Amino acid sequence: MKPAAFDYLKPKTLDEALSLLDEYGYDAKVLSGGQSLIPMMNMRLARPPYLVDISGLKEMSYIEIDEEEVKIGGITRHYMVEHSEEIKKACPMLAEGIKLIGHSQIRSRGTIGGSIVHADPTAELPVMLTALDGKVTVVSSEGEREMTPEELFLTYMTTTMEPNEILTSVHFPVIPPRTGHAIEEFTLRSGDFALILAAATVTLDEEGKIEQATLCVGGVDGVPVKLEDVTDELIGQYPSEELIAESCAQIADLVDPEKDIHASAEYRKDLCVALSRRVLSKAAERAKQG
Repeated sequence: MKPAAFDYLKPKTLDEALSLLDEYGYDAKVLSGGQSLIPMMNMRLARPPYLVDISGLKEMSYIEIDEEEVKIGGITRHYMVEHSEEIKKACPMLAEGIKLIGHSQIRSRGTIGGSIVHADPTAELPVMLTALDGKVTVVSSEGEREMTPEELFLTYMTTTMEPNEILTSVHFPVIPPRTGHAIEEFTLRSGDFALILAAATVTLDEEGKIEQATLCVGGVDGVPVKLEDVTDELIGQYPSEELIAESCAQIADLVDPEKDIHASAEYRKDLCVALSRRVLSKAAERAKQG
């Protein structure tokens, strides 16, 4: 299929792009990498009269790392993050999880900001952003604001961003000492959308007890879901397979995924429990080593 007719606009500056969004409002869609939007347009699931292409705004393509955070420009390509040695050291979950996105061809064109704004609850970047307590910066002609994942994601493929706003940067924290991470997903085929994915971090204190832990799952609701009831039970305990398994057993009662042509709700619950156990165990083991 081919997309419905649209006017193609390619601003040369961010200010020009924001001016176009002010002019066309809900009739305009922002194009950065196009790996999600263009297929939706081809299938007529999205029919914007105006397409504002910001892929040429080079000032929005960068990776900056300091002692506290990793800051990534909104149109930075996935492959740039995937191959960054600095990110592997500062935020290893991000380096590991980015490799799970589609195929290399997708990662060569897809952008960090585009994946997050697309807001697919089974996508890797929204889940990692939530698991790591990251944030995004969005701008309009009226100014800029920072948003947490809880403030940004509304429901399936929907955010709270206004039609005249552009996501300009994404921020992930640098991992503290004695912290391990893990992210895993289940797909029917390599490169497919995940049925369920889970991401976890575990930080140990000097005695080897769990000081902090996070667990986030995708594919069970319209947004990535943090399972704090699970991780709260781990705090102050020495990590073990038995402890993690016991805490994760309650997940089947905490999540309520929908069934579809790919999997039943019960199967998704079972996947959620299994993947959560894996990522928490792997994160704890990595925390012991680091």
